[in-house]
Amino acid sequence: MKYQQARWEEALVFERSRKGSVGYSLPKVSEAVRKTIPKPLSEIPESLRRSSPPGLPELSEPEVMQHFIRLSQMNYCIDLGLYPLGSCTMKYNPPLNEEVIRNPQFSLLHPHQDCSTLQGILHIFFELQQWLAEISGVDSFSLQPAAGAQGELAGVLIIRAYHADQGELETRREIIIPDSAHGTNPASAAMAGFDVVVVPSNQQGQVDLQALQSAVSDQTAGLMLTNPNTLGLFEKEIETIAKIVHDAGGLLYYDGANLNANLGRVRPGDMGFDIIHINLHKTFATPHGGGGPGAGPVGVKSHLSQFLPVPVITFDGKKYALDTDRSKSIGRLHGFLGNAAVSLKAYAYIMRMGWQGLQAVSNHAVLNANYIMKQIERIKGFSIPFAPGVWRKHEVVISAKPLERDTGVSARDVAKALLDRGLHAPTFYFPAIVEEALMIEPTETFSKAELDRFIAALHEIGKEAYTDPQKVCEAPQRTAITRLDEVKAAHPRTMALTWRMYQKYQK
Repeated sequence: MKYQQARWEEALVFERSRKGSVGYSLPKVSEAVRKTIPKPLSEIPESLRRSSPPGLPELSEPEVMQHFIRLSQMNYCIDLGLYPLGSCTMKYNPPLNEEVIRNPQFSLLHPHQDCSTLQGILHIFFELQQWLAEISGVDSFSLQPAAGAQGELAGVLIIRAYHADQGELETRREIIIPDSAHGTNPASAAMAGFDVVVVPSNQQGQVDLQALQSAVSDQTAGLMLTNPNTLGLFEKEIETIAKIVHDAGGLLYYDGANLNANLGRVRPGDMGFDIIHINLHKTFATPHGGGGPGAGPVGVKSHLSQFLPVPVITFDGKKYALDTDRSKSIGRLHGFLGNAAVSLKAYAYIMRMGWQGLQAVSNHAVLNANYIMKQIERIKGFSIPFAPGVWRKHEVVISAKPLERDTGVSARDVAKALLDRGLHAPTFYFPAIVEEALMIEPTETFSKAELDRFIAALHEIGKEAYTDPQKVCEAPQRTAITRLDEVKAAHPRTMALTWRMYQKYQK
């Protein structure tokens, strides 16, 4: 398997700057016309004006293009191959979705327009709210949250608002979270002002019911859970879990990061969940990563609809409107209608797929994950923790602990060695309950040939670890940037995120 990443000795854009280079040309304006143009500085308060030019790089247009094209050639992206990040659902994004949002009838709309001039797009987003509710088994949705983590926060704020409305917020101070949960779950609960109570997994990798029963009390505000969980295992006792939480007076929140496994098959609302957020940028094939864009709409059962973030799109049979008059709402989380372009892409994807297509998504996602699991089971050095032999859903967590014990090659080293073979690494060292974890989610969009390429690479790395472990521990060697000192790279004293920081460190 040969692979060589593009290597450009590309300087920083500031280092490429040459005084006097210009990447634009503006038409000449006569003095008479110039006098009629308001001076832009007059609109800026004196205290906010710069005392000197901002010091932007000076390059010609071709130089700018060369710079960014070279950087893109050194990058790995979803259009190049498998991106098996567990619980991140990095699937192929159809170009058709991108074409839809470039339509001027959408792209030229302005959010400050009166609703009477936005009936078309409000119609689309109203339908999207309804579709998401139908797909997830709840009653109403808000498109406000701008990302999965913000959708989580919205869900926990709704739990908070509900208990405040019941007059119980002072006593219900605890959110229960499984030990295999996504890291944003406890962070969101803490941001909303709750204490986090962790419940362990049992030997089957699912919520320990006895531990859960011991954890609930009159202080329980709710439980945050995803199903299937982060091990890729379906919580088969979910109805019992829901009953335990509800009987204690708590609410059940569904982290929608793993919804890819359930499309068209089972709905969180039918499992007993009261609140759900959906990562549109995961489940419904809209791009994400690198900080965005994303969208995490939040949905609820009818008894919680009054707490949804505003605005919520409504329809009275004649016209669409933005409902902001909800006295018990948790308020706004984002300007206007959230990340509207992401919502439109999701709408296009759902419309194109249809109900049968969404079922096919979950079918193939589950098939691909289990194919990978069965093949990796045969590779020396890797094991399947928790319920070996049990079918997974959309992702599988494997352990490189036997490899690390026998050779000293860790899961981190395996991930680095995959880069040398032209493959993106899976999530590693998560969930924390698995030693030397490699968390693999192939999604439904990659072929058996691509999965076989990934499996063959793991076979090769496994063999190399037993014959030449030092070579694996020094990977990657064939990428544009070889192995970093990760501690140094992450240290605030060495990170140069801006030109000013870079100049400071140079001095």
